[in-house]
Parts: sequence; C-alpha cells; structure tokens
Amino acid sequence: MKNIFDEMNLGGLKLKNRLIRSATWLGAADDDGNLTEEIFSTYEELAKGGVGAIVTGITTISSHDALIEGIAQFHGDEFIEQHKKFTAMIHAHDCKIFMQTAIVDSVFAIDGELYRVPINLLSDENISEVVKLFVDAAIRAKSAGYDGIQLHAAHGFFLSQYIQRDEKILGDILNAIRDVEKNFCVIAKINGENCVSACEIMAAHGINAIEISGNCTSREARAHFGEGYFQNFAEVVSERVDVPIISVGGWRSVEAMNKFLSTTNIDFLSLSRALIREPSIVNRWRSGDLRPSACIGCNACYQTPAHKCIFVRS
Repeated sequence: MKNIFDEMNLGGLKLKNRLIRSATWLGAADDDGNLTEEIFSTYEELAKGGVGAIVTGITTISSHDALIEGIAQFHGDEFIEQHKKFTAMIHAHDCKIFMQTAIVDSVFAIDGELYRVPINLLSDENISEVVKLFVDAAIRAKSAGYDGIQLHAAHGFFLSQYIQRDEKILGDILNAIRDVEKNFCVIAKINGENCVSACEIMAAHGINAIEISGNCTSREARAHFGEGYFQNFAEVVSERVDVPIISVGGWRSVEAMNKFLSTTNIDFLSLSRALIREPSIVNRWRSGDLRPSACIGCNACYQTPAHKCIFVRS
C-alpha cells in the first residue's frame, strides 16, 4: 500500500514524502520582480511545514513579457544572487524547490517595439526565442540552487495557448534543455483536458514528472467532499506515459490521498489551499494527528494580499 509519507525519487532527487506544494500565486514580488520579505517568510513557513518539495508561484522568464502586478521575474543573471539565498533557505529544512518558469503572453519585440502577436502568426524565429528563454531559465535556475524547474503549460498562459496549435514545442524545449543540462530535473504542469498527446511528447523527450491540473479556482472541495477533482485526468495520463504523475486538486484528507495513491499509478500529490490554511499540516499529519484540512474551498484567500486564509488570524 502506498502512503503519502513514502520516501520518493523524482528525477534523481530524494524527496522525504509524496507531497508537493503546488505553484500558488502570491503576487508579492516588488515592482522590479525581485523577491521580498513576504515571499521569503511565506516559503520558509511552507518548507518548515513538512512537504517534500515546493514549486514556486509563476515566474516570468521574458524581459518583455506582459507583466502581472507582483509577479516574480527571472530573465537575467542579476536575479541569481537573491534566488541563491532563497533556495538555501528552503534546503535548510530538507525540502526540494522547483521554479515554475513561464511566459505570460505572446509579447515579442519587432523592430524595437513590443507587440502582442497572435498565436497563429508567430514566426519560427519567435518560437526559437521561446525555446531559448526556457533553456536560459533552466541554466540560471540551476546556478541559483534550484533542484529543478516546472514548465508552466497550463491555465491559459503562453505555453498552454501555443500547444493547442503545436504540441511539439514541448519536445523542442525539453531537447534544448537536455542539450545543456542533461541531469537537471524538469517537470511540467498542464491542463488535464485533452492533454494525453502532449504528455506523450514530453515523456518521449525526457520530462521527469507531469502535474495534471485545470481550471481550479472555481472548484470547491473540503474533506471527503470533492477531493481530487482532477484525479480522473491524472489517472488517464498515468496509464499512457511512463513518467511520474502528480495529481493536484482539492486534496484535504490523509484517508482520501492514501486510498487514491494505493489504487492508481499516481506517484505524487500536490496541495495548495490546504497549505494556505495550514502551512504545517504535513508535519501535523506525520505526528499522528490525522484530522483533515479545515479548508472549505471558499477561495476567499485569492482576494487577499499574498493569499492568506481569512479564517486564520496572525
């Protein structure tokens, strides 16, 4: 029987359990995309809380990307030193750390001016630029001490838009990364709807794990009600590809998670709102207190600065 506290190997990395903190938007970077004390304190609390690995919130890797207020940026070597301090802090708590690398929108420089180029009008040169951005981000992330990166191909951002036109870009990115960072751990996040062929491409080109997601912000889940709302997608993919699959979506109870792990080919589970409600819940479970997460999936945390649970008072 599989258990959430099984020690695991992910792309050569030893994880102390099967639980991963899924990438979660904070919007807490400063105006120049730098890490802030809010980011450091939030992630240190998570690392102390017992998860095996953390995936950062979305981080843009393009200097001319469409910017969301508070988004972290990682498109130049000038960001490396602050991220070295960040990853060292996470590692001090026996936790692995992945950067979620992304391009928000299809903004490209043409003759010195920035334009949002429709997906169907992107040139081969534009796509070559995209591939290089992800390669450069992987090299930079490794230099900054990250254990790996996550390619963000979900939730309507650039890659999730582009793969509806041509899924081969995922293979191109992975090939290019492997050419320069052969053993660096690369995982991906993708929407579960109609993603099997894209996952097969990634599996064929050396992806280390795939997190199956979808449109989750409107989903309600609480203990024993609505847990694992993307699990069906994850199960389908797990039957088709021979790489570890990460199932995200409303996990709240040890009972439900262990049952799902033990009856499927799924290797890892990722949590978000349960950890917003209680960042140390994994340590609580490990101590023997198996009460489920008190998160009710109300989504009010998404309306607060840096996404804090409204039911928890500091």
